[in-house]
Amino acid sequence: MTPLPIPPAAAVRDVSMRDGIQNIDQILPTGLKVELIEGLAAAGVRRIEATSFMNPKAVPNTADAEEVMRRIERRPGVRYEALVANLRGAERAVEAGCDGVQQVISLTDVHNRANVNRSIKQSLDQMREIAARVHRAEIPFSGAISLATGCPYTGRVPEENVYAMAGKYAALGVDEIFLCDSMGMGDPASMGRMVATLLDRWPEMDLVVHIHNTRGMGLANAAASLQAGAGVLDASLGGLGGCPFAPGASGNISSEDLVHMLSLMGVDIGVDLDALIALARKLGDALDTPLNSALLRAGKSFTTHPAPPGLLADDDARTEQDIGGLAERV
Repeated sequence: MTPLPIPPAAAVRDVSMRDGIQNIDQILPTGLKVELIEGLAAAGVRRIEATSFMNPKAVPNTADAEEVMRRIERRPGVRYEALVANLRGAERAVEAGCDGVQQVISLTDVHNRANVNRSIKQSLDQMREIAARVHRAEIPFSGAISLATGCPYTGRVPEENVYAMAGKYAALGVDEIFLCDSMGMGDPASMGRMVATLLDRWPEMDLVVHIHNTRGMGLANAAASLQAGAGVLDASLGGLGGCPFAPGASGNISSEDLVHMLSLMGVDIGVDLDALIALARKLGDALDTPLNSALLRAGKSFTTHPAPPGLLADDDARTEQDIGGLAERV
């Protein structure tokens, strides 16, 4: 059996300071947000979702969006992006100097109303205007398909609904599609299948995969998405995040866990893993609740530790001789 191909390179897009913080009870200081965003850029992350331009009453954790964008010391080659829900948000994002704007629409009316206070039709009606405004500023415009795998209120979402929405996005001027496993209901087979289908049907549009680790399948879904052809994956420092309008929602896949896995697989990410771990620790120190990062708990694979007392190096040498002899006999 031929294994599925592993891509030689991929990109991680960090969403810590938007999706990561939108569902926590405490408000992070603007200075810390700026420090973490600049740290991500210094670590080699080339796409950063720096904030969202939403109603501050609905999402108070990004009420300082303009100030965050103003205070960032920008690094060449890095895109500082933002999420919007309507034309007013897009205007604010453009005026703040964002390098990319993303509009999110859910695949069920009930969640779209809870998330952005609009029906799907109302959101789609505004999408053409948003795309035109963003493109006039010569900024890439992305459309996020939220709830691509399921809705917490209505259950499973048919895959054909994902493709129908992608077709609408293409017709309305979207440059890039975000396939969002927003509730963490996806599995490797379905995620790989959707990625492959989207790339096959709309090869002219770029694709980002946004995965939550709600049920522990995040990294498996990420690997399946990459093997199906996705080149960009969303992740968040420490696995922080979750939708504030979905019962039981939990965080994104962890940026450091994802980079660690891809590095072991031989995928070129171009990101300093130790720097990511340090940033996740800094974020964790500022939070009242623990982060969901395997690397923060266990450390990197193949990190050696002192042997228990009484075990000598000679024992290791004899063991290696025994194993070598065994290999020769086999």
